[in-house]
Amino acid sequence: MSSTSFSAPFLVRSAQRGRLRRRLRAVADAAVTPLSIDDVLDSFHPLRSGTDLRGKIVSVEPETADAATIVIKPGRDWFGHEPGQYVQVGVDVDGVRLWRCYSLTHGPRADGNISITVKAIPGGVVSHHLVHEARPGQLVHLQQAAGDFVLPMPIPQQLLMVTAGSGITPVIGMLRNLFSKAHRPDVDITLVHVNQAEPHSIFKDELRAHAAAGHLRLIEHFDDRDGLLDLARLESLVPDIGLRAAYACGPSGLLDALEEWYDERGLSLNTERFRPALLAPDGAAGEGGTVAFADGTVVDADGATPILDAAESAGVLMPSGCRMGICMGCVLPMKEGAVRDLRNGEITVAVPGETAPGGVKIQTCISAAAGDCHLDH
Repeated sequence: MSSTSFSAPFLVRSAQRGRLRRRLRAVADAAVTPLSIDDVLDSFHPLRSGTDLRGKIVSVEPETADAATIVIKPGRDWFGHEPGQYVQVGVDVDGVRLWRCYSLTHGPRADGNISITVKAIPGGVVSHHLVHEARPGQLVHLQQAAGDFVLPMPIPQQLLMVTAGSGITPVIGMLRNLFSKAHRPDVDITLVHVNQAEPHSIFKDELRAHAAAGHLRLIEHFDDRDGLLDLARLESLVPDIGLRAAYACGPSGLLDALEEWYDERGLSLNTERFRPALLAPDGAAGEGGTVAFADGTVVDADGATPILDAAESAGVLMPSGCRMGICMGCVLPMKEGAVRDLRNGEITVAVPGETAPGGVKIQTCISAAAGDCHLDH
């Protein structure tokens, strides 16, 4: 083991350089007051290293009438990702920064860009903005890629992928990465892809081209043509299902049914959920109430809507992350009141003088008001 020692002159010079940098920054900040030098650099070089991670929209490419692929040039501090992971994207809408998670729909790209494919959902402020209003050159905020819905190494020789609607997005990233390799792995892939109707099927032409080339076996299911997918048919559709490593992404109803089906047979299933499985609105307790914030803002919230969503709808700037109860990016202290965990119905109560002085920390993305409550935010 080697060690490094620094001479006194070196340490003196280093300290002098540090003081010089601080003086120069102070002069620069004074020159652009009331702004800071960082504000100026944000205008000319927003993707530089050492600042909040951002991305610049390169293109918005329509996929269907209500879906588009957003290609983004990430800032220099982007660490990269594994196909199947997601990225948190923050956009400013009417002065409020809103964060949402979107799967990355590609493997490593030669141009260094990243892409997400977004489906505009009814009432979805962010998804509507990205699909219908975002333009090239617009800046968005980013977090580093996250998620463990990825293929293992070595890649299994037989794969089954079950997707529905926009649940195809993490899987298309996996497939594109596999099929773009100079030496494509010898993998037997079956993809069961479910959509309400053919016009809503994202990437259908690309998937059909892969099937025609023999890269995968594609089973397309359209509800308007075939009725709802009957999982009892799954074994007949995929006779060797028990031999395949299985991955599924889509609405909670489909994933719940698939998990039950696999559990009954003692088989393993990897799933990716875009939102947690929440209790029905008529579940026990959680009748709703008001949510008061430290600045005096008071928001009416029902007992079925996450506090995060209710607050954002009222224009409150809220911290958030995965919006699934995983990343803890939405945690705030509750000083008084009660909330209900929408995943399991558990009630958390904060009573002044009885709970900790700092309040009880709650996850606003999976908690609904169970009476009036006060958040320190």
